[in-house]
Parts: sequence; C-alpha cells; structure tokens
Amino acid sequence: MVLWTNFPLTMSTLAIIDAFKDLPDHRRGAGRRHNQPLCLALFTLSVTAGCRGFIAISDWLKSYRADLLALFEPAKDRLPSYSTIRRVLLDLDYKAYSACLASFFEIEPLSGETLAFEGKVLRGSYNVETPASTSESHRAIQLVTVYIVERGLILPIQPVDKKSNEITAFPPVLQALAQRGVVFAFDALNTQKNMSGNH
Repeated sequence: MVLWTNFPLTMSTLAIIDAFKDLPDHRRGAGRRHNQPLCLALFTLSVTAGCRGFIAISDWLKSYRADLLALFEPAKDRLPSYSTIRRVLLDLDYKAYSACLASFFEIEPLSGETLAFEGKVLRGSYNVETPASTSESHRAIQLVTVYIVERGLILPIQPVDKKSNEITAFPPVLQALAQRGVVFAFDALNTQKNMSGNH
C-alpha cells in the first residue's frame, strides 16, 4: 500500500487523501471546518489499526496526534475530532466510499486465490427517505459479499435486486471474475445444478 504519491510530503500529495477527493461533501458550508478527504483518511486508517468504535477512534487520534499532524499537515495544525468524523460518515455514500477504498488498496483477486461467496439479508432494513414506522412494506435488502480467503480482503459488496435473490445474483459476479483463474467457494445454497453447469 502506498500512502503518498510524491515529495515533498504534504496533505495534497498523500495518496489516501486523493483517494477520497472526488466524493461529494453533503455538509453545510458552516460545518466544513475540516477537509472531508482528511476525515475519511483518518477514519480509514483508524479502522485499519483496529479501532471498532468512535471512542476507540478518539483514543487513536490522541495517541498518534503528533505523528498524524506531521504526516497530514492539516490547516491550522488541527485534526478533526471523532465527532466531526462521525458527522462526515452520517451523510456518506458508502457504495462510493467502498469503491474508492477498493481502488486505493488495489483489492483485486489474483490467479490461484480462493474467493468465498456469501449472501446476507439486512434485517430491519427500510427506505431511508421515510421513518421505519411509516415505510411501505418491502423485502429486506440483500447483499452478496466476495471474500479473498488468502488475504482476508473483501471485494466491493454487490447489492441484489429487490425482485431477485442471492442465487440469481451470483452468476453475473462469477462471470466477471471467472477469467482471473481463481477458485470459487460457495455454501450449499449456491451449488445449484444450473449454475454449476453453466459456470
């Protein structure tokens, strides 16, 4: 993983900053004291370091404050707080963030690696435009996850059409990855005769 692109080392040249520079910032102008790509870079690094909550992120920011200031050189020599990072995440397009992250970490399956497929149903999911209590009835959101076993990495998560299911969602993902010389692993649900015969 390359954290920066060239020297001298300034925030504008850090590759992890550039990875998120094109994501739209939905915060109001008055609430943009800190650069959104910086907030996302710090969030990404803290989670990579093992933080599993905003209190843990806060502790991580305090513990490595001097190093982070030297690395990112933020405006006015100030880092965003964990609450600022949280506000950025509230309005974040996670699909776009996931794509940026996959590109930054160069997550691509290599020949000979094993890809494990898993379908998940998000219980209690509902339309974000309306409160859960008033949302029209609909099927729960379904996702397909592809996991690179040898490296413990997850490829960009694939949504499943609400009128479909994970069995019919797998073939397009298979077709996109089958030419890479990888090994596929499924659970019993996805060892359908038609799918195995065609792929």
